[in-house]
Parts: sequence; C-alpha cells; structure tokens
Amino acid sequence: MSEEINNTNAPESECTHDCSTCSANCSSRESKPQDFQAAANKNSRVKKVIGVVSGKGGVGKSFVTVNLAVMLQNKGYQCAILDADITGPSIPKSLGVKGPARGNDDGIWPVTSSKGIRVMSINLLLDEEEAPVIWRGPVIAGTVKQFWTDVCWGDVDYMFVDMPPGTGDVPLTVFQSLPVDGIVIVTSPQDLVSMVVAKAVNMAKMMNVPILGIVENYSYFTCPDCGGKHAVFGESRIEEVAAHHEIPVLAKLPIDPDAAKVVDMGLAEQLSVRELDGAVARIEAAMPLK
Repeated sequence: MSEEINNTNAPESECTHDCSTCSANCSSRESKPQDFQAAANKNSRVKKVIGVVSGKGGVGKSFVTVNLAVMLQNKGYQCAILDADITGPSIPKSLGVKGPARGNDDGIWPVTSSKGIRVMSINLLLDEEEAPVIWRGPVIAGTVKQFWTDVCWGDVDYMFVDMPPGTGDVPLTVFQSLPVDGIVIVTSPQDLVSMVVAKAVNMAKMMNVPILGIVENYSYFTCPDCGGKHAVFGESRIEEVAAHHEIPVLAKLPIDPDAAKVVDMGLAEQLSVRELDGAVARIEAAMPLK
C-alpha cells in the first residue's frame, strides 16, 4: 500500500521520461539534473509569475485570480492569466473572452480581454467550450507546461496562474517548470481549513516558493436589510491559521451574489473588489518590477 501511495518505486517500464510530473526514484531521474524549469516562448517577456492555489475546490480561487489581475491591470500594469485548471477552466467566461486562439510558426497567441488582460485557457483551443477534457494527469500537466513554452505572451508585468485545487500533477508541474515568484492561497472559513491550508503551505515550502499570504473567501454575508454580518460557513479562524504558518492574511472576502452575477455574465472587469486592495499592495511591495 505504501508503495502505491508514495509512488517511489514505480516500474521503469511505465516511465514517461517527464520527471516534472512524477515523484518516482529511477535511473531517468538520477541521470538528469534536478532543474526542470522550462524556457519561455521566445516572444514572451514575463517579469513576475504568481500562482493562485487552494487546498480544495469550490473556494473561489478563479474569482480571486481574475480580480487580482483586473485590479493590477487598472493600475497600469500589463497582466496575463495562465489558466492551469485544465478540467475546470472558468477564466475565459469570467472575462467574456472567446476562442479560438490563433497561432503561427512562433507559437500560440493569447486572447485579450476588453481591458487588455492576456488569457490562455484550454477552452480557447476547444471547438466546443462545454466539451469535457478527459485526459490523464501527465497529459494535463504537459498542456500546462506548453501554455508557458508555446504561447507568445509578449511583455507581461504580472502573470497569474490559476491552478486546480490540491497538490497533484499540475501544481507540481507549475512549481517546477515555471519561474514562480510567489503564491496566494485561497481558502474558506470551514473546520477543515487548517488542514487544507497546511497542505498548500507545506508544498510551497518543499518547492521553495514564497507565500505572499492567504485570502479567505466567503468569509461573511452582509444582510441587505439590517447591515449585519453573518458567518454563513462558520466563524473565521484564518488569523489563527495564518499566524501558525507565519504568513499574512491578505483579505477576507464577503459572499456577494451581485459580484457572482457579474462574473457569470463575463463582466468581471467591471468589478472593483476593494477588499483585495491589501493583496494588491502586498504583490506590489513583495514583487517590485525592475
């Protein structure tokens, strides 16, 4: 059982020779240097890469990704979003962008939103955006890597990578293949928050990736009648969890049905989520552009 879980003694006959998607100890790994970082497309000049991660799904990670990009774009920076959530892409719909993405001999060109945010997502390459992506892990991870190596991103100040939940193939590929400068962890106020945050924190530490801080989504709901704040998913413990891991709380976002409706309409660029001002300031301070 332990061999199956740790995957440290997998048969070499099953080797894909892509060590970035595997944790097995074998001759292929031993014969290669441990630097798996991939070269960006020759038409890409990305200054800072920020991963947006979560320990589990359904916490609004893509919502945070889009709004951080929008807010920094509104401040005059050139932003991009690499949608690494291959089986559950939502970035194009949130920004109202559609494919197909075009390409030439140099590579694939990202699709640009109305305010200039550059986006690459699997949904921009499919004939039908509702078609399911039924691929195995190594293929999915390889696609994410190609979004870095084959896409002509141009001049980008801040690239946000919207990752799938958990600590599997794709986050491992992103951390190893892309020059990730830091991550933002997104979570929600539930009893298991300490465990899922710990998993994300520990993976980042194992991969030597700096943690910018935590954003708590669905933190509270403000009653439109009385103005009172109600902890729908339980009282927040995010300060306690953040203090335990010695990382800052960047924002506590409310449940906002109106904001959700705007995003569903593909109009995320019209939002102004002021609760994320602290997160934006943290990114600018921790990642100044040279």
